[in-house]
Amino acid sequence: MNDISTATLLGALAVMLLLSGFFSISETAMMALNRYRLRHLAKKGVRGARLTSQLLAQTDTLLGVILLGNNLLNAAAALLVGEITRRSLGDSELALAIATGSVTFAILVFAEITPKVVGATYPERIALPSSFVLKPLLRAFHPVVWFINLFVRSLLKLLRLEPDPDAGTPKLTPEELKTLVLEAGNFIPKKHQSILANLFDLEAITVDDVMVPRGQIEYIDLEAEDDLIRNQVATSYHTRLPLCRGSLDTVEGMLHVRTVLSRVHNGEITAAGLRQIMREPYYIPSGAPLLTQLQNFQESQTRMGLVVDEYGEIKGLVTLEDIVEEIIGEFTTQSPLAATEYVPQADGSWLVEGSSALRDLNRKLGLHLPLDGPRTLNGLILEYFQDIPEAGTSLKIADHPIEVVQTQDRVVKVIRVYPALARRG
Repeated sequence: MNDISTATLLGALAVMLLLSGFFSISETAMMALNRYRLRHLAKKGVRGARLTSQLLAQTDTLLGVILLGNNLLNAAAALLVGEITRRSLGDSELALAIATGSVTFAILVFAEITPKVVGATYPERIALPSSFVLKPLLRAFHPVVWFINLFVRSLLKLLRLEPDPDAGTPKLTPEELKTLVLEAGNFIPKKHQSILANLFDLEAITVDDVMVPRGQIEYIDLEAEDDLIRNQVATSYHTRLPLCRGSLDTVEGMLHVRTVLSRVHNGEITAAGLRQIMREPYYIPSGAPLLTQLQNFQESQTRMGLVVDEYGEIKGLVTLEDIVEEIIGEFTTQSPLAATEYVPQADGSWLVEGSSALRDLNRKLGLHLPLDGPRTLNGLILEYFQDIPEAGTSLKIADHPIEVVQTQDRVVKVIRVYPALARRG
């Protein structure tokens, strides 16, 4: 080495640091790649993406090649710095300290930190072109890497560690996917974000959350006079109605109103005639997840069902439209019987029907009322007091001041809800 000039040694040192930086930047870029984006590019036929996918499929061999080249170059660079320092400053202890500090600084700055920061910042731009260099290197040094990995695997077995072959493939939970969708504001329109986020919630939401309560179900009493039945069919807001004998406790069938509308003016609609064309009622167990019920509606070719509890008592009614609206938002007009009236007040509060669903209140008014208990605001207040409160009673739930405005027939009829109070730090 004494025959080689110092300038040549400096040039060789620069080349070694650059090559070491290449291995560092490639390693970081490969590990920081978005695997889903990589698969998409590979399916589109991008050659660099296909090569990168092949390299990442054998991560241990890839890292072996990169670390082998990196460490060899860093060791050679340290020797060169030592020789250059010896020629310039001699063999003193001071020269040795300067050489150690210099080579550490040079490797950290030019071969480690800077390349890795760049690789983490632009993984796709760097990893795909790098694969064209790393693929031939992997083939050339495969025997050496295999020999080194033989010791690595033996050491891992000794430590009772089993590497996961799928560790490089990201595994996302539904909640993580939902977060990913909500944070993709620049790529997915806001309406599409809302629809996708609602889809993830379908498994957690049950039919009890969206059903029409028993007290608001419109039905036809087959024991009523035929004139009354005809008038009810003619003026019905809904296209499907339960046919009952006396009350909802005895449902006999379901009527598709459109099939009999032409007979209204001819006086041909009678209780006996409706019994002949009615369909079998479809029952849904209370607590069924919306996603499951959506699939059941599809399989049974049904659009409406009656929700029953464990005793067979009817709790409410669910339609296909109710489930679809949970996904895409409201798109139908509201029934006159539905209690969804939220009247804003001058002081920023809202007058709300006690039978309003908590999910609707949270979604439409931006509230944060708890959803892990009662389904309606009336139920939430009754659970809080364990009694029926008098008008004028106030309480606070989830930082929302609430005032009972009217009680009637053992239920809280009208409530005033205020925006949440700002929490003090």
